[in-house]
Amino acid sequence: MSDDQDRRHDPEGPEWLHDADSDAHDEDEQLDLGDQPGDSRHAVVPAREALPERIYLLPIHNRPFFPAQVQPLVINRERWEETIQRVAKTPHHTVGLAFVGEAAIDGLAHGDFPEIGTAVKVHKLQGEENQIQFIAQGMQRFRIQRWISRKPPYLVEVSYPREPVDAEADEARAYAMSLINGIKELLPINPLYGEELKHYLNRFSPHEPGPLTDFAAAITSAKGRELQDVLATLPVLARMQKVLPLLRKEIEVAQLQSEISDQVNAQMQERQREFFLREQLKVIQRELGISKDDRENDVDTFRDRLESLVVPPRVLTRIEEELDKLAVLETGSPEYGTTRNYLDWLTSMPWGVHSQDQLDLAHAREVLDRDHDGLADVKERIVEFLAEGTFKGDVGGSILLLVGPPGVGKTSIGRSIAEALGREFYRFSVGGMRDEAEIKGHRRTYIGAMPGKLVQALKEVEVENPVIMLDEIDKMGQSFQGDPASALLEVLDPEQNVDFLDHYLDVRLDLSKVLFVCTANTLDSIPGPLLDRMEQIRLSGYIAEEKLAIAKHHLWPKLLKRANIPKKRINLTEAALRQVIEGYAREAGVRQLEKQLHRIVRKAAVKLLENDQQSAKVSVKNLEEYLGAPLFRKEQVLKGEGVVTGLAWTAMGGATLPIEAGKVHSLTRGFKLTGKLGEVMQESANIAYSYVLGHLAEYGADADFFDSAFVHLHVPEGATPKDGPSAGVTMTTALLSLAKHHSIDRPLAMTGELTLTGQVLPVGGIREKVIAARRSGIFEVILPDANRRDYEELPDHLKEGMTVHFARRYRDVARVVFG
Repeated sequence: MSDDQDRRHDPEGPEWLHDADSDAHDEDEQLDLGDQPGDSRHAVVPAREALPERIYLLPIHNRPFFPAQVQPLVINRERWEETIQRVAKTPHHTVGLAFVGEAAIDGLAHGDFPEIGTAVKVHKLQGEENQIQFIAQGMQRFRIQRWISRKPPYLVEVSYPREPVDAEADEARAYAMSLINGIKELLPINPLYGEELKHYLNRFSPHEPGPLTDFAAAITSAKGRELQDVLATLPVLARMQKVLPLLRKEIEVAQLQSEISDQVNAQMQERQREFFLREQLKVIQRELGISKDDRENDVDTFRDRLESLVVPPRVLTRIEEELDKLAVLETGSPEYGTTRNYLDWLTSMPWGVHSQDQLDLAHAREVLDRDHDGLADVKERIVEFLAEGTFKGDVGGSILLLVGPPGVGKTSIGRSIAEALGREFYRFSVGGMRDEAEIKGHRRTYIGAMPGKLVQALKEVEVENPVIMLDEIDKMGQSFQGDPASALLEVLDPEQNVDFLDHYLDVRLDLSKVLFVCTANTLDSIPGPLLDRMEQIRLSGYIAEEKLAIAKHHLWPKLLKRANIPKKRINLTEAALRQVIEGYAREAGVRQLEKQLHRIVRKAAVKLLENDQQSAKVSVKNLEEYLGAPLFRKEQVLKGEGVVTGLAWTAMGGATLPIEAGKVHSLTRGFKLTGKLGEVMQESANIAYSYVLGHLAEYGADADFFDSAFVHLHVPEGATPKDGPSAGVTMTTALLSLAKHHSIDRPLAMTGELTLTGQVLPVGGIREKVIAARRSGIFEVILPDANRRDYEELPDHLKEGMTVHFARRYRDVARVVFG
């Protein structure tokens, strides 16, 4: 920074800085380091002039400063301005540089400073906004003798130790020659070393071993502590012995860096050469008519694709317009890339390409039975669906919705449907989707625009009539970007999807040949208009026998094959497999069962390897060694006065729901509900209480029982939220059991909604509830009479051994329960 520039920033400028400049020009030339050796005004000071006994100290961090160096330094203005002011006012303009390493500036103590440092002359002092810059000319080593000021500005009394050396000794000359040769090796590798050598030769003779050693150390990239050790070594011969290994290491690093640079340059030159040759070859081939440019290649590629397609006239007109546009655009323009991508998508659509449907019911049954155990009713529905398509000639334009708890095989059934029909299969999940552009595509005006998922599916499967599965359709989101559920209304409507419009393609697509299969866990979150367009097929949970068959025929062989373990090396007994199902995997699906079987495979593999066994047997006795203690204990049906077992439906399948009613005291009349019950369930409890209160005498109970009884109704487990109307009959039976002092001693479960007049209304989830009762060992249930049809449609293996009572009014329930 010049004086004029500094004054523009600070009109007055620091007075000490101007004084330093005037001192440099008027009194002495020592504060101006020039580049013209012939001009005495720009020459550096002699290396051996007298130095002061008291000097100010400046700490430096990166590496120590050597007497043989001339180098610019930058320091913090705010922290060291006062020190530099005082140095500038001294006649000798000398400051001491001491290496303090990583020590923090704020916490510096005199003990952090080394004993040996370097005295330097300050030249060309310049002040900037937050910094002070000057050129430091290394003069001589100093040793701190006494501290005069231990706080900034640091002032010390120093001595200048002698550096003993016998320059004529053979050993010293040998080391000096080695150092000179090392410096010569470095010069061709890095030109920067040449600049530093020029400054050194202006001040010292190359035959002076002390400065030569310091210069050699200064040009290395050694660590600060190593260089400080060199600086503190006064005998020149010992110093040479320390510097020579550092210099050799620097040469090795520089040579390696040079080799790497040469390799990179060679590779770059080779690539450039190949590029130029290829460009020349293209020009030559074009002149000879042998090849075409990129634009002609693209146009020909798109036209070749169209030859095998049956493109609708309106779409063909759009493609021809875009091809004409592409032919006049420059290949480097952004619009060329946009148009090319658009044509790539248009010509990649399977216009008029269909796969032949395999409408063979025997083949369909074979595929479904091979891939799935159980689900007989679901398979029958699918076969009926295919049979209808046989008469129509195709099954296009249909939308199936598979509803069921997680892990019951909804996605795999979709794959089986595609295989049974001989169609291509494409699956994508719409769970969490919030942007309708995922369905209908982005408009081409946006950067990075893409077609929707349906267009991408057709491009990948390369036919117009695939089976497309929309997974997790009940978990779609909604945001300010649009409502994808509403966008699906057009997709899943056979009357509308014949002319589906994707925003990116901007031409009509025929989706009426596509068979859409959707999956969901519940129907509550699916919009009504969307649900109305789909044919529902319910998949309920599996009972233990079905899970056993699935594990034996599918899960266990698949896990062994995945682990590449021969079947004979791990023997899982059927009893152990049943215990896994009953004690560790009671959910409606088989996903948890597969995880537990996978744990067995992993632990058995460890035993086979560590114990050098040929086989491992997993039985009921040692099952806990593999899976730990069972997660589920055998459900005990609760018994006693006021205790009744109900049946409930959840998104995970059916479950038993015990309900307890107890008399707390006879001081006052009251009714209390616990068990985290929802509003509907609380209303069912109040209806049950009112109904029992008004009909005690009719059912043979004490008519005055509730007049002075405080009754508490609880539905375990308390932390699980519960809601729904189907517990009304169960709650009424619990209250009546309490009033009659009559406990239900046999395993019996029931479900149904109750009105104030005692009518039993129908409920849902009959299949799941029957499965839950069987799982708990309950084979006698009470169902609403209106659900008789639902029960009769259940598979025979679910109804086998069951005793079912159908009730129209509550008196039918009471007759079964109390006799």
